[in-house]
Parts: sequence; structure tokens; C-alpha cells
Amino acid sequence: MASLTRDLTAAAGAAFSAMGLEERWGAVRRSDKPELADFQCNGAMGAAKAAGKNPREIAGAVAEALKAYPLVLSAEVAGPGFINIRVSDAVLSSRAAEVLADPKAGAEMAPDAQVTVIDFGGPNVAKPMHVGHLRSAVIGDTLQRLLRFLGDRVTSDTHLGDWGLQMGHLVTELYDEQPDLIYFDANYSGPYPEDPPVTIEDLGRLYPAASNKAKEDPARNQRSQNAVAELQAGRAGYRALLQHFIDVSVAALKVDYAFLNVSFDLWKGESDVDHLIPGLIEQFRTAGLAEESDGALIVHVAKESDKKEMPPVMLLNSRGGTGYHTTDLATIEDRMTTMHPVPERMLYVVDQRQALHFEQVFRAAELVGLIDEGHLEHIGFGTVNGPDGKPFKTREGGVLRLADLNAMALEEAGRKLGAANLPDDMGPDERANVARAVAVAALRFADLQNTRTTNYVFDLDRFTSFEGKTGPYLMYAAVRIKSLLRRAEADGNAPGEIAVGHDAERALVLALDGFGAALLGAREKRMPHILCEHVYGLSQAFSGFYGALPIANESDPVLRASRLGLASAVLHQLEAGLQILGIDVPERM
Repeated sequence: MASLTRDLTAAAGAAFSAMGLEERWGAVRRSDKPELADFQCNGAMGAAKAAGKNPREIAGAVAEALKAYPLVLSAEVAGPGFINIRVSDAVLSSRAAEVLADPKAGAEMAPDAQVTVIDFGGPNVAKPMHVGHLRSAVIGDTLQRLLRFLGDRVTSDTHLGDWGLQMGHLVTELYDEQPDLIYFDANYSGPYPEDPPVTIEDLGRLYPAASNKAKEDPARNQRSQNAVAELQAGRAGYRALLQHFIDVSVAALKVDYAFLNVSFDLWKGESDVDHLIPGLIEQFRTAGLAEESDGALIVHVAKESDKKEMPPVMLLNSRGGTGYHTTDLATIEDRMTTMHPVPERMLYVVDQRQALHFEQVFRAAELVGLIDEGHLEHIGFGTVNGPDGKPFKTREGGVLRLADLNAMALEEAGRKLGAANLPDDMGPDERANVARAVAVAALRFADLQNTRTTNYVFDLDRFTSFEGKTGPYLMYAAVRIKSLLRRAEADGNAPGEIAVGHDAERALVLALDGFGAALLGAREKRMPHILCEHVYGLSQAFSGFYGALPIANESDPVLRASRLGLASAVLHQLEAGLQILGIDVPERM
């Protein structure tokens, strides 16, 4: 669905083009001074400079052309060449009705829908997720929701870390505790038991125990290294253990992700592409890209234009093992050869501190022809910090587990709701569901409202507040509209034809009209905070409308029906936006 902004831009662009000037100068946006105009076009100054003409003359000609369009009420030149545009009440009324009737609530579909893989999450098998995984989870999930909403075909993959040294640590430590397990019998051919020999609690104990021992004892570390080599070489018992480790870990990971409303299409890991690595290495050799260096096999990816040192990609280390470079490259090959339709783009939602790694991998993938240049993107993000400005830690100084963070948010949400005036007939199950929704809204919006690439300070008390720019505030705004509409229905009042007339109504419809641009901007820049700004602005506009005008209590039945219809349109779009942000709206609270 086209927006007023888009329609006005097209009209202004046509006016510039008719004068022999570039169409791009016709870009229209919401006015900085809503008391003077609804929209503004500032292109006359740039066009005049490029063409060597007077900007006010150009602006005057464009303004006259705009007045011929039915949706334009007035177009006036101000200052050195600004064009102030107002639209009619009838146009705004029609626009609000379109938003209400549109299943997409006024969104504009992506003009270049793509087949996209989003790689996010990145948890490690046997390691509990920590607060650092929060950003990858909620940013990645929001991007997949956003892209799907706009028409992209998306596949999400959590990409498990299941092929490194931690696997060797687990195998060797389990052997030390239970050497008689059938998995350690090299002569056993099998089948292996279906039930795992470990629990998630066991994994959480075994890995740190082995890791600490390995740090102090080189021989102990070498045992784990040898176990990894045997695992990667295909030792059956170790492969069976690996699958148990993965199954147990994934079951636990799904609990943490589900709490945050995060889901994945694929739960693949590094081990899933092990069979591709020999052929991949041969591709690099055949292309003349791989060379030996101190016993390792490397690929130079530096360019003459690089301003900083660009280390080579290591395909094989001196022991013949593979690392993240190689498994990431094999994963790209796997996706390009097995997925249908073939991915046109891959987005990696990973900590900004991994930027060098992904630049190396992307260059190597492009050099060997796995994917065309420019179709791999690193969607980097900043850190979640404590009050000291450093990455968030527990009070004891350790890394905060994501499960503990979720529990903290839930506890605080329950505390906030306990002080709220909830309905007397709300039972314990409903209260629990509302508390969870508040907790999730708090965590997700607190993260997403920030520019993705910046760090932010974690403040649970502020994030769970029902006041200010928070997820719970937005959720409550939607719940309040639901309550308004329910009360109106109970009184026999229904939404009707929308007829805009008051300034507060005009401001609200203009806010509604910005949905499409916010969505496309968030998609283009991979910046969910743009959508956050829109839903918050829409909530603020509704608050102004609600405070300025009677709605359900309006004595004029025509006005009452109109305002109820406008409230319904706002709720429709607000819920759509919050759903993309992963925030569920309860029926009441």
C-alpha cells in the first residue's frame, strides 16, 4: 500500500522532472514544523545549485504543479526554497480507512523481495547462553519477522557451535568419570543407546571442569585436542556422544529462546558441514588460492586498498584441524547448494567485535566463487553493559546467564504488576502470562530501541516501567485501546466511517502514514530501532488524541463512531508493529 509520503514524493519528483531536473529532488518527508505544514520538500535548493538556477523560482514552479494533485490542499514556498505541503481532511480520512482495512496495516511491501538466510543466535553446545546472546537473539529474530512481513523469503539458522575444543573437553571429562561407557570402546560397532548418558546439568559441570584442568595442564589439554581430532576424523562413539550433547543442549536452548519469543527454522551446526570440508579445501587448492604456511593451509584475502592489516584465512591449522573460518565457509557452500530457492543474501547477526572474522570469511567465499560479491552481510551490534560501562556481569563478577536474565526480568515484571491495578477477576494463570509478556516486552524493546551498533546500559527497573519509552508502555498503550473498544461495544457503540477534522486526529493519521517508510527504512538499514521509533511515536500521537478528544463518551454518534474507527486503525497498526518486534499484547492488564 502506497503512503501519502510516497504519493507526494512521486508527484513532486514528476514536477522536478518536467522542469528538466532530476526526479530525486522531489523527496518529501514529514514536516519539521507540523504547525505550518504536514509535509515538506527541500529539494529545490539542491536542484538549483546543480542547475545554476534560483531555488525559490524552482520551488514556486513545483508548488504550483503540486496544487493540481487532488490530495494536496496547499503547497507554499517558504524561506530560501522550502515547499510546505498540507493535505485535506478528506485525504487523511481515506488514509486512515485504508490502514484499518489493510491486512498489513498500511505497510509498503519491499520492492526487491529477496531469498535471505539470517544466521543468528550462535550458541555453543554444552555452554549456557549468557547476556551477550540476548542481542543476537532479539535483533536476528526481529529482522526475520520484519523481512517476512515485507515479502522476503527468509530462512533462519541458529548455527550451533558444536565442533571445537569444547567437544574434546566434554568427551575426555566424561571418560574420566565414566570410562566404561560403550561410546569409549573403539571396537564397538553398534547401535548406540538412544537415551543420552548426560543431562544439561552434567554438561554444565563437565565442560568448565575440563576447561580449568586444561588451562593448568598442557597434557590434559592435548588429550582434549586429540579427542577433537578423532571426533572430526569420524570415530563412531565420539560422533554418537556429540549427537547426545547437541540434543541435550538444544532442548535447553529452546527453553531460553522460547521465553524471548525467538524461533529458528534450522538448528544446524558446524558439524553438519564437516563432510564438505575436504572438497572445499580442494576448491581453494585448484583455484590456486591456498598455500602452506608453517604447516597450516591459508588463503590470503588482503587487498591493496586495505588501510589496516588483513590476516589470511586459515583453512587448516598445523595439526590438520579446522576452525571457524573453514566451517563458516563450508556452511555458505552448504546453503548455496542445498537450499531451494538458492539464497540471494546471507545476514550474520553477530557481535561487532567479530567484524574482522566475517570480513575474512566473506572475502574468501567471494574469491573461490561460493557466492557473488556483496551478498554476505555482517549485521554487527554493540554490547550490553553494566552501570560501569563495561559488559554486563553478575554481582560476583561472572558472566550473567541468559536464563538468569530472563528470570530476573520475569520477577521484576511480577513486582511491577503487583503494584498495578489489575482486574480483580484476573486469575493466577492470566497474571503469569501477563507478567511474562511484560518481561519479554521489557527485554526486547530495551535492546531494539537502541541503534544496533551502539552499546547500551542494562537497567531492568527502567526497562520494566510502564512509563517512558519502554516495551511495557507500548504494550499497555495497545491494551488501553483494546479496553476502550470493549467498553464501547458493551455500551452498544461500534466503530464507523472515519472523518478526520481535529488537529489531534490529523496528527494521529499522519503518524499512521509513517508505518511503511519506517518498515522499509528498518529493512534497508537492518536497524530495528527505526520501527521502535515509529511505534513509540504512534503511541504518543494516540495519547495526544485520547487526551484532547472524547471518544466513547462523545455525544455526537457520528463523531463517536469515527473516533472509535480511528482508534481501531491505531490498534491494528500498533499490534502489527509490536508483533514484528516480538512483543505480544494481552487482552487486558
